Amino acid sequence: MHAVVLAGGYATRLWPITRHRPKMFLPVGETTVVDRIFRELETDDRIEDVYVSTNERFADEFRDHLAESAFEKPVVSVEETTAEDEKFGVVGALAQLVDREGIDDDLLVVAGDNLVDFDLSEFVDFSQRKASPALAAYDVGSRRKAGSYGLVELDGDRVVDFQEKPDDPKSTLVSIACYAFPRDQLRFGEYLEGGNNPDEPGWYLQWLQARTAVHAFVFDGAWFDIGTPESYLETVAWYLDGGSYVADDATVVDSDVGENVHIMSGAHVTDSTVERSLVFPGARVTDCELHDSIIDEETHLENIDLAGALVGAHTRISNGED
Repeated sequence: MHAVVLAGGYATRLWPITRHRPKMFLPVGETTVVDRIFRELETDDRIEDVYVSTNERFADEFRDHLAESAFEKPVVSVEETTAEDEKFGVVGALAQLVDREGIDDDLLVVAGDNLVDFDLSEFVDFSQRKASPALAAYDVGSRRKAGSYGLVELDGDRVVDFQEKPDDPKSTLVSIACYAFPRDQLRFGEYLEGGNNPDEPGWYLQWLQARTAVHAFVFDGAWFDIGTPESYLETVAWYLDGGSYVADDATVVDSDVGENVHIMSGAHVTDSTVERSLVFPGARVTDCELHDSIIDEETHLENIDLAGALVGAHTRISNGED
């Protein structure tokens, strides 16, 4: 079996934080979103190779990241795009990757920006028992949220209906971006040649479900799709569970560090209040109040109150005299 980690997005809704870094590198505790996935794939002996499907803009960042890591399986496989409006969709990218890498084996596909509260090895176990295409499914608990994803209807664990982003969701059980395909169901080319939607893999699952058995691995616990500032903050809050994480070499002086706060390496926080926020490496925060905010690296903030803010790297904001 091979694996593909989808990492081709430009994460424009998280700009400026992700303007110059893949969102998969956003830290959650002591690790990153994508490294959690790499670690699980590395330890599963059934996974031979891990292809990181990314774009030309971020390819070197992934190569450098992997070169500095202890992971042996992941290799970068580059989509030929450098901007959001050039993207040809996830299904199109998968079709190109399968052809480019000569993949002719069972395939596990995982979104590199998703944090899931189950072991990927459990999902692989499930897919191999079923010997059919499989997807991971999660109850989002809200029909409003369900309308943003692929809605799954089940008979037992078999998918009997699949609707991608329905206008009027009938339930709250949705498919997340974690799929397994037997080698004979890598039919991306056939799907695309039929003029079908190349963007979301859910459209491919909907097409596939009408042609063959598809099964759903339903899990409880947590799932986060890190595509917005709010979802990223929710992910960090889940990980910290009401606590805070301050790097050993960070400096916090005369400050109130509240719940769900991550202050990273080399950051300095002085005479400030910080709640449900992230302060990236090398940032300096003095006499400030931060709530629900993300402060990028080497940023200097002084005498200012921020709520729901995204402050890009190397920014200087002061409400007082220099």
